[in-house]
Amino acid sequence: MIQATRETNFIAYIETEAKRIDTTVTSAHIRHLAKFTNDLDEAVFYAYATTETISDRYTKLEFTYNVVPSVYTTVNLIPAGFFKYELYEVSWIGAVSVALNTAPATEVDVLPVANTNGVVQGLAAIGTLYLAEKSGSEEVQYTEYESPASTNTIYYGQ
Repeated sequence: MIQATRETNFIAYIETEAKRIDTTVTSAHIRHLAKFTNDLDEAVFYAYATTETISDRYTKLEFTYNVVPSVYTTVNLIPAGFFKYELYEVSWIGAVSVALNTAPATEVDVLPVANTNGVVQGLAAIGTLYLAEKSGSEEVQYTEYESPASTNTIYYGQ
């Protein structure tokens, strides 16, 4: 499970190399497209990680928050709560360029055939993301009861 806080950057560590689909290219030619689906209202958000580091055991995905989200550079997940995530493997033959017209924006997006265009190879991982509210901005806030400094003993019949 990925844990993150609203309106902040977050990092996800996900195993992807064990399930690699396109083994004809090196890991330097692979990026992952994340599809986040909110459990509450079924809203769907797509995002590529700002920085992606693939190692033998896991892939480190660093997502950057921005008020105005972009599939290729930033993310803004709303509302807080649970999201299902699907991670799609995207591969390039030539130089990797995660940008408009060179990287698929969804898992069904098909770009013209070219070495500089990414191709969605398939589903690499699924899981859950918990997105918490920022401290102090929760929708429901509770006030803690402060106990009195002295005892509250009531005496009857003096």
